[in-house]
Amino acid sequence: MPEPKGTAILVGEVFPRVYRWTIQDDRIDAQSDSYAVVDGNQVVLIDPLPMANQDLARLGTVHAIVLTASCHERSAWRYRRELTVPVHAPAGAVDFEEDPDFWYDQGDHLAGNLIAIHSPGPTEAYYSLYLERDGGVVFCGDLLTNYDNARLAFVADEYQDDPPRIRKSVRHLLSLEFKALCPNHGEPITSGAKEAIRDALARDAARKKT
Repeated sequence: MPEPKGTAILVGEVFPRVYRWTIQDDRIDAQSDSYAVVDGNQVVLIDPLPMANQDLARLGTVHAIVLTASCHERSAWRYRRELTVPVHAPAGAVDFEEDPDFWYDQGDHLAGNLIAIHSPGPTEAYYSLYLERDGGVVFCGDLLTNYDNARLAFVADEYQDDPPRIRKSVRHLLSLEFKALCPNHGEPITSGAKEAIRDALARDAARKKT
């Protein structure tokens, strides 16, 4: 899939040393979001969108790019060439436009002190990323959305490979210690993320009973 058209807006720091970009994604006619983690003087881009050069430069030197799934390539390959940095991607993922530099698996410690958490459901080779510091933050990709700063929601089942496994992956996230949740589509939740996840699971279960 090609990059989104246009330039993502730098929203700012949404968690200590975690920065967010957002764009109205022409490819899916919906909002897409990406993040950067600053670790010392190094910057790690997560599922990067096209960004303004000055916004990226102000954060420091980009050290690496981490993709959560093959469907989140976005601007990764262009930034790999422009910034001369490696791309890390999930082992077993397929249909990449280019070959990643490194493959990662469950529990691997990645650049930026990110930890890979296998989160199958959207696809088999699908991962969340966990940052332990400052109370903890989880980057959950497409497991959950938060459009218009409403309550967390699941993507419609017809767009997922295995909807029941998505619910299992989301429940597994609750075993981690964190207070913030950063989805790839919609507003991050910067406090009380576990309570918001439990609420989403409860509403989803109730909906299926009706």
